[in-house]
Amino acid sequence: MNSQLTGEIKQRLAAANKIVIVSHVRPDGDAIGSLLALGLALRDAGKSVQMVLADGVPSSFKYLEGSELVTKEPQGEHDTFITVDCADFKRTGKLFENFGQPDINIDHHKTNEKFGKLNLIEAEEVATAAILTNHLPEWGLTITKPVAAALLTGIITDTLGFRTSNTTPEALRQSAALMELGVDLPNIYMRALVTKTFSAAKYWGAGLSSLESKHGIVWGTLTAKDRKAANYSGNDDADLINMISAIDGNKVGMVFVQQNDEHVKISWRALEAGVDVSQVAKHFNGGGHAAAAGADIPGSLSEVQKEVLKKTREMLNL
Repeated sequence: MNSQLTGEIKQRLAAANKIVIVSHVRPDGDAIGSLLALGLALRDAGKSVQMVLADGVPSSFKYLEGSELVTKEPQGEHDTFITVDCADFKRTGKLFENFGQPDINIDHHKTNEKFGKLNLIEAEEVATAAILTNHLPEWGLTITKPVAAALLTGIITDTLGFRTSNTTPEALRQSAALMELGVDLPNIYMRALVTKTFSAAKYWGAGLSSLESKHGIVWGTLTAKDRKAANYSGNDDADLINMISAIDGNKVGMVFVQQNDEHVKISWRALEAGVDVSQVAKHFNGGGHAAAAGADIPGSLSEVQKEVLKKTREMLNL
């Protein structure tokens, strides 16, 4: 079945001329890496490609070759529409609500809703970039050094530098193969996971000072006021969840990020084997993996936080 599906995707890509590729709002390293890798490889194959992210490319990933080609909205006509690293279509953003059904949906989230005409969902892979690493050559596309750098970015960020419990020997072999194309893994690791801007560090400070722990859950809160005080330009958590995930003695780590439009973004991380946080995210119309998931919930920060903590405890028996 998978062989037939990948063959159909190869035919669809070969027939495509004007392609639009999108990923999710508040893009992470895998969303950006997958978008760039597929987009650059298709451009190298002579296709007209628009790479679109509703929120643009965060400053921490603008060093990647091709990032300057990413736009915030598509222009003109297209004959092929592709989504990467999106568990559900609404995560592409309101801009694409009436854009039509994607021709190809490539993702590794087990909660993927299979909203495309062709759905390549490989939940066993550590990142969508890992799926592309395997299939780009099969589709007749070349993995050049810039493409390899984008792919390696996706793999490194979604495994937190090979620290997540789903890290596999295959992921390490994929990374080694990409390094052999000339990609500097230590540099990507530092830029994607370690280096922080001054404003992001101040933003972290606000989040760390808000830390609470109860019933096996440790969580931090970032308000719109915190974001403004730190002069942080993003509307995410600046990867604070990764820091919280390193706190010992808990089963679940969480971050609540207040948005300006009366929404709250929540990230969950399972800090103990056997805990599946994706089921909680799914309850709130989010998605993800057993070890890492997220959701956007309408409402005030206090109301959302109270309800989400309560449901997290109930569903995970904490």
